[in-house]
Amino acid sequence: MKKSTVMMLIAVILSVIAISSGIVFFSQMADENKAEQTYENLSSLVSSEVEHENDEVIDLEGSVEHEYNGPTSYEKYLPIYEQNDDFIAWVKIEGTKIDYPVMQTLDDPNFYLKHAFDKSYSDYGVPYIQENCLIDNCDNIVVYGHNMNNGSMFADLCKFEDEEFYKEHKYIQFDTLLDYGRYEIVAVFKTVAYSDAGFKYFQFVNAEDEADFNEYIETCKYLQLYETDVDAKYGDRLLTLSTCEYSQTDGRIVVVAKLVDNLPMESDMNE
Repeated sequence: MKKSTVMMLIAVILSVIAISSGIVFFSQMADENKAEQTYENLSSLVSSEVEHENDEVIDLEGSVEHEYNGPTSYEKYLPIYEQNDDFIAWVKIEGTKIDYPVMQTLDDPNFYLKHAFDKSYSDYGVPYIQENCLIDNCDNIVVYGHNMNNGSMFADLCKFEDEEFYKEHKYIQFDTLLDYGRYEIVAVFKTVAYSDAGFKYFQFVNAEDEADFNEYIETCKYLQLYETDVDAKYGDRLLTLSTCEYSQTDGRIVVVAKLVDNLPMESDMNE
């Protein structure tokens, strides 16, 4: 084969590679832009529905408390549910990018791992609840989300490796169509998936008994990256957020919290 022919063949191959890379790059950019715009629109829709007042209540000792007199969670999130009835909750952590709808497909596990809110294919997916966690009858709601390079989805969970970050972000707002939910973080830990050496936190959904519940919490506490001084007892409602982390093969960072009240966070009440 002549040298000129070889050079021409190499040039063609490089051109094909460049074109393919360009297509992939622009496809990823389009996916990112679409995801960002979608969640901005949904978040705006939720915020626009919040119209309420905070009544001041003076107790017998003269201290002032605030009583929430706003819309029910059903009223607030109904516009989201009407767009996609796989919507089941909204998760938000103040001071982070985590502010997303949460989906669930009981008959098609992991569907939203690679699908957008409108059900089109997407590498970004949507945070979703494990299929065997029944939202109204579950001791531990397990929610998965991607750790995206642009910092979206559940990427900010990795910031909880820093104890100082945790101290400034101790609470998770997790609202369902049934009720608002404010959760306090109990433990943050790292483990590995697809390995017998890893902690299978996702298998704990409903406690068989008090001993089973306590064993789960004790394991979370044993693995925790730092002490939170927050414990959980049998009967508490738990929320577990999970995403990938890359300090180890198939690594996961997991944040476990417990329900502490059924009101919106103060910042949401003041919108």
